[in-house]
Amino acid sequence: MLKPVSFKAHHGGAREEGLVDFSASLNPYPPEWLDDMFNRAKELSGRYLYWEKLEEELSELVGEPLTVTAGITEALYLIGIFAMREKRKVVIPRHTYEEYERVARIFGTEVIKGSNDPERLAELVEKGSLVFFCNPNNPDGKFYSPKELKPLLDAVEDKGALLILDEAFIDFVKGTKSPEGENLVKLRTFTKSYGLPGIRVGYVIGFQEAFKSVRMPWSIGSLGYAFLEFLIEDGFEHLKKTMPLIWGEKERMEKVLNVKSDANFFIKNVGDARGTVERLKERGILVRDCTSFGLPQYVRFSVRKREENERLIEAFRELGEGF
Repeated sequence: MLKPVSFKAHHGGAREEGLVDFSASLNPYPPEWLDDMFNRAKELSGRYLYWEKLEEELSELVGEPLTVTAGITEALYLIGIFAMREKRKVVIPRHTYEEYERVARIFGTEVIKGSNDPERLAELVEKGSLVFFCNPNNPDGKFYSPKELKPLLDAVEDKGALLILDEAFIDFVKGTKSPEGENLVKLRTFTKSYGLPGIRVGYVIGFQEAFKSVRMPWSIGSLGYAFLEFLIEDGFEHLKKTMPLIWGEKERMEKVLNVKSDANFFIKNVGDARGTVERLKERGILVRDCTSFGLPQYVRFSVRKREENERLIEAFRELGEGF
């Protein structure tokens, strides 16, 4: 009667204790108000929560109308509800976040894989199709400027298609700009930039009425509600303090490890990803095997605090990976 979906997505993040986790690409500096936020969440837990006012305040802070969601993941499934039920063709780059394809498979749509280059991907856009693009991309951290994205934006406009732009890591890109367009949905999350993957809060820019019409009630819960309260009061000061620290370490790691990225994570060719992951685990370090991205020779690792990054660098030296 009920058949399981055959496609399974793989995700980073440690499943076991005791490892320095480079597999999840998160801000390693927690907000100073974290304990107060948890206390506030406890106070809120005894009632149903409605966040319309907080949504308006966050919209003012961001500077654009938005829809609050339980992270980007909820937004992806909302897109499935109101867009994929029309059986649109779904266009996805070949090496990117797997959840796009999983959602498409769940809703029974035809998936077309193409180049990670936006100009070449634009060639696959058809009338009414749905295009997913991660910017900066996961797993390689490549960021495309609005000018570089223009061929894809133009194709979407010309064909009456819809571009879903996943900007989960955009806060980590130095001096960045986000494109504009009528046939464009932008997905953002605080999971990465605040280093709190367990607090499911993000937002969508574009098509507010559509997203709010299918959004699940109370999806963010008391912890997410409290997070929004403190985030709005903080006014993104935490990001202003911590991003320069991450950028400094990122530049240092680029030089030492001979890697390059626009985000807070890198991929590195180690020849055998699975074997390297296991050897690093023996040294108390977890990196991401990129086999599920179609890159079996690569591992992905994030920028953490200096002393932790030194452990990773030394481990690579011991393994002879890239030195």
